[in-house]
Amino acid sequence: MEIIKFEDVESKVLTIRNEQVILDSDVALLYGVETRDINKAVKNNPDKFPESYIIYLSEEEKAEVVENFHHLDKLKYSPHLPKAFTEKGLYMLATILKSPQATATTISIIEAFSKIRELGRNIRALSKIQSEEEKRPLMKRSGELITDIFDSDLALSGTETTIEINFAILKLKHTVKKEKK
Repeated sequence: MEIIKFEDVESKVLTIRNEQVILDSDVALLYGVETRDINKAVKNNPDKFPESYIIYLSEEEKAEVVENFHHLDKLKYSPHLPKAFTEKGLYMLATILKSPQATATTISIIEAFSKIRELGRNIRALSKIQSEEEKRPLMKRSGELITDIFDSDLALSGTETTIEINFAILKLKHTVKKEKK
């Protein structure tokens, strides 16, 4: 089973009708199932997929994504219109699919979002703390979270975290120095 990284998911996110979505064929790849399994899960559980969970693409939208995203070229020849899953739709789908990869992918997504929420809490806390001594551990943890979220195949060789406050707006800057393993 392949480990899914944040970058693997991020590269499949499209914006359709002002919503961040992933097409059914890409969801199938991430979850280690066939696209037909995704469509079957939706068809067999219509009550679990309200309108805000799935976008049904039109012919024009299908043509646009095929033209703009080369990894979707195979859709050009499909007689079916793709479905686009919002974040909520992806979570619901994960509760239905039973493959080990679907479970691992869901755990990876949940962990990433948990780290993002913790980072948000840290940033809010940093904006309220005046003492540099109190800020230091929060800044260090924030740097670790950023590194975890955007993990890559490079080895960590050092980090630097600084903070700026400009007119009551908090800016967090984190630099990760990496080198090839």
